[in-house]
Amino acid sequence: MTDTILTRCEAKGLRLTEQRRVIASVLEEAADHPDVEELYARASEKDPKISLATVYRTVKLFEERGILDKLEFGDGRARYEAADRAHHDHLIDMETGQVIEFVDPEIEALQEKIAERLGFDLKGHRLELFGVRKKG
Repeated sequence: MTDTILTRCEAKGLRLTEQRRVIASVLEEAADHPDVEELYARASEKDPKISLATVYRTVKLFEERGILDKLEFGDGRARYEAADRAHHDHLIDMETGQVIEFVDPEIEALQEKIAERLGFDLKGHRLELFGVRKKG
């Protein structure tokens, strides 16, 4: 990622209140894919006056402006990550909810080949795999 979430907000002309700055910094620090409730818990540690409603509104605004990507992994919780991150796919552990990011050149090449065969120039994709760890 070349820019921070804050600099992308500024570049898009968003007014950055102190609470938006807190939420942006929490998102920037996240090594996982937090949902709004997790973001709220982390943000309220930095600013106890921040409300859940503010976090919801800010996340929605950031998503609408292309600063965040909304991810849904089938557990009923929308999760978020910075939209400008390098391309990657996700493998979701259905037992624990752990999300593993990966890039596989063979998968990327196969997707390009399929799009070409069907007469398309591939402009993007999202791949999410769901599985359970093998026992033994």
